[in-house]
Amino acid sequence: MLEVKNISYNVTENGLTKTILSNISFVCPDNQNLVITGHNGSGKSTLLKIIMGILQPTSGQIFYDGKDITNLSITQRAQLGIAYAFQQPVTFKGMTVRRMLEIASGNNDFNYFCSLLSKLGLCARDYVEREMNDKLSGGERKRIEIATVLARDAKCNLFDEPEAGIDIWSFDALVEIFKNNKKTNIIVSHQSKLIEQADKILVLSNGQVDKFGTKEEIFPTLNHSQTCEKLRRENG
Repeated sequence: MLEVKNISYNVTENGLTKTILSNISFVCPDNQNLVITGHNGSGKSTLLKIIMGILQPTSGQIFYDGKDITNLSITQRAQLGIAYAFQQPVTFKGMTVRRMLEIASGNNDFNYFCSLLSKLGLCARDYVEREMNDKLSGGERKRIEIATVLARDAKCNLFDEPEAGIDIWSFDALVEIFKNNKKTNIIVSHQSKLIEQADKILVLSNGQVDKFGTKEEIFPTLNHSQTCEKLRRENG
């Protein structure tokens, strides 16, 4: 179980303190999908980075399986079973897709890699020997990164806008992954179809918790017109 308790995050710009997150608290039980949503600039990505340890909170605590992980490094959190997929996937010159999947999974099972990539609309034979560099499209890199996170088989997966740059057909496959993946998944997303896969929904507004509860409680209160329009623009 992941518990975020009274997390705040401030930054200083030009001598002035700006509050990005203020007193954020929620609990995500094991093997549930929690979707974090809200307007751009509401602090969603910042919160996810704090959970992973990429950023350190100004105040508050984070507990994972009853252990205070607030001051643990990214590596230590990863060792506890937490995985992270960036909004903009990083590139690795000279690193092939196969090698990334081998490192993530701890094996070299080509059939397993093929299964993971196929779930995301990629043919393994076309991709396993390619490098994770700028010659891949943004959508390709995004899908490969998601496959890498899934290959880790971590207990808790953090996904920052996993739909970003993904075409409409691959997006439907992504929805199915979250629908069927029996792990703890914390997903930052604007998209209604992904939000529908949530067990719980956290809505942020101006760095504060606006709403938090079950999908049945929160989903009917959301304004889905903006998310549908965003999806339409991304996919033509």
